[in-house]
Amino acid sequence: MSCPYSSASILTNGDNAQKGEVLGAETGMLYGDYLMLEKIINAQRMQSAESNRPVHDEHLFIITHQAYELWFKQIIFEVDSIRDLFNVYAVDESRTLEILKRLNRIAIILKLLVDHIPILETMTPLDFMDFRDYLSPASGFQSLQFRLMENKLGVKQENRVKYNQRYQDVFGGDSNAVDLIIKSETEPSLCDLVQKWLERTPGLEEDGFNFWQKFQKNVNDLLNEDENKAKALTDEFLRNYRLMDVNKRRDVYHTIFNQDAHEALVSRGERKFSYKAMQGAIMITLYRDEPRFSQPHQVLTCLMDIDSFMTKWRYSHVMMVQRMIGSQQLGTGGSSGYQYLRSTLSDRYKVFLDLFNLSTFLIPRQNIPPLTDEMIDQLYTHRKSS
Repeated sequence: MSCPYSSASILTNGDNAQKGEVLGAETGMLYGDYLMLEKIINAQRMQSAESNRPVHDEHLFIITHQAYELWFKQIIFEVDSIRDLFNVYAVDESRTLEILKRLNRIAIILKLLVDHIPILETMTPLDFMDFRDYLSPASGFQSLQFRLMENKLGVKQENRVKYNQRYQDVFGGDSNAVDLIIKSETEPSLCDLVQKWLERTPGLEEDGFNFWQKFQKNVNDLLNEDENKAKALTDEFLRNYRLMDVNKRRDVYHTIFNQDAHEALVSRGERKFSYKAMQGAIMITLYRDEPRFSQPHQVLTCLMDIDSFMTKWRYSHVMMVQRMIGSQQLGTGGSSGYQYLRSTLSDRYKVFLDLFNLSTFLIPRQNIPPLTDEMIDQLYTHRKSS
């Protein structure tokens, strides 16, 4: 599409054309028609104006939230396309760059949504109070697209704060909305598909390079070496401190080397990834300088960016709500307002929580298991089987 402000979309006048003639009319459609601007620009219905008490800032409130919903729609569009690319037995490596581009786009859009908050904050609490009663019982909790976006990314129902779980009540008996939410909860989320992808990381196979076995041995060797150094210290306080540190690190590594310990953390919501997916994520992180793992590592980084901006948006939104209505008043939809929103800042809402914690399990470069010749051949000469 050409620039919307090019000559093809501008009505001309003067000697060059009669009034109403369109340059580039062969395109067959005007800028406003293509974007359906008449519908969009006239979609702001101020309840205060309809009640003959127009409140100036209600217009800003409506515009901002409509912009949010349009961006939510774009995020959902991108997430669905990325899920399609991941939802195959073996992800086509030639599409990794496209996945990266779309993930990065989502992250940038979310950053933009965070930047919308200061615009809303140009409205004072008294300004908001002038029209707040017109909103009830409408609430941001009723944003179907935000709920779909969370579900499609991978926020699980069991990790949500328990508030108004009856969708029929929240969405006013809209059966289509309820069906869409249920579908988004049952189909594979982006998080689910990323885990399946990580589980197929080359080098995890026990009959091949067997990275996990080599990694575990090197970690144990490193901890034993640190323990021996600590025992050799003559200062009793320092010796005990270093030994305590080594034991704590052993306990931490035990949670990834022992599958039962890992799954216990998953059951408590402290981890999200499967045991095998954690192995793949750690391997990609350690060998990210290898060309085959460079783009997968960038994918993991983009996923963390998305989670980070979602968390920043939640936090900024919570602070804005507290500023506008305080911490005691109910939200417009009957929720506890600030108290409810603050509870959504916990790690239970982080979809890719485990990626943030990968640095816990890193080891010095010199202790990373070296690649075997066979593994190097697999990384650099691998071809898809027929």
